Amino acid sequence: MAQLKIKLVKSTIACKKDQVATVRALGLGKLNSEVVKEDNAAIRGMIFKVKHLVKVEEI
Repeated sequence: MAQLKIKLVKSTIACKKDQVATVRALGLGKLNSEVVKEDNAAIRGMIFKVKHLVKVEEI
């Protein structure tokens, strides 16, 4: 199955609480942190919710 590399490129300081919770649920903490996740519908939905904060690459 394909994988996605997700990187937090913008701060969550001025974001809504649900967006901050989504970023944390993706496993991202500090700015420029990266995680590799399986490509599935749940992860895609989370990325869509915070698309203005993250950068995504397929690997």
